[in-house]
Amino acid sequence: MTTQTIEFVRPAPAQNAPQRWSVEAIKTLFELPFADLLFRAQQIHREHFDPNAVQLSTLLSIKTGGCSEDCGYCPQSAFHDAGVENRKMLEVAAVIKAAQAAQAAGADRFCMGAAWREPSAEDMAAVVEMVKEVKALGMETCATLGMLDDAQTEQLRQAGLDYYNHNLDTSPEFYGDIISTRDYQDRLNTLERVRKAGMHVCSGGIVGMGESLIQRAGLIAQLANMNPYPESVPINNLVKVEGTPLANQADLDPLDFVRTIAVARITMPTARVRLSAGRQQMSEAVQALCFLAGANSIFYGDQLLTTGNPDVERDRALLDKLGMYPFAEAH
Repeated sequence: MTTQTIEFVRPAPAQNAPQRWSVEAIKTLFELPFADLLFRAQQIHREHFDPNAVQLSTLLSIKTGGCSEDCGYCPQSAFHDAGVENRKMLEVAAVIKAAQAAQAAGADRFCMGAAWREPSAEDMAAVVEMVKEVKALGMETCATLGMLDDAQTEQLRQAGLDYYNHNLDTSPEFYGDIISTRDYQDRLNTLERVRKAGMHVCSGGIVGMGESLIQRAGLIAQLANMNPYPESVPINNLVKVEGTPLANQADLDPLDFVRTIAVARITMPTARVRLSAGRQQMSEAVQALCFLAGANSIFYGDQLLTTGNPDVERDRALLDKLGMYPFAEAH
């Protein structure tokens, strides 16, 4: 069997330099021999980052359950009976206490997530106060609140929000199989508003929802072809929750997940590629391969929005084992 060497144009080293990636070119990356793909990703990673430093983010659900969207993967949707209670929004004091605990444990970014289609004016007033208080602790701030209008993005900018998370979830072609209550363009519009307001964009997706390889490549193409591409790119492995439509979805091969991390790194060289949901189900070996493939950020703590996450002690032990350290502690 002969192998063909495929040459790619390397992205320019400038910060978030735009480069058009076709879906076919990204599919070709996915299909590279595993060692070649990881080698290419690691090379690019080392050009832009300390390869042993990882950024630690903590995610807190400030408003859980009762969401009016029908996302097929989400236990917080009011359309699904996944046992997630519809709770009222946390008080500002509770959020600040959680942020202080996260900071003490070593996190440098604090993300606040709410199960809303879009925030109300009353919701926004409370979130703005939360952002200001967390920012005052010296942490980077991030929020994921659903769709935003121009006035809301401006409110968040004035409050000092650093990042706004709004995931594309999947490719445009597969999106309708997962969500029917919000259009793909709605997501793109919110991201454009965030960018225009001057905040950093955090946007990624979920793999393992039954998408094809070309659809997985389509997700990466959507992200990589943004101008500029997101500064933060969370890659989630589907967490199957009883009561959701995707509860019985077949498991994604772990090496396919690693490939997704590598392709994200190659196509978005200066982004923080975050190893996100699904990490609790991954072995240490798979997580180590993800770091080798270019992941340099993780969600840190024992809980994501409603699903579990490796606890702080386990994460610290793994980083020590790999000779890695938090970005905030890098010298």
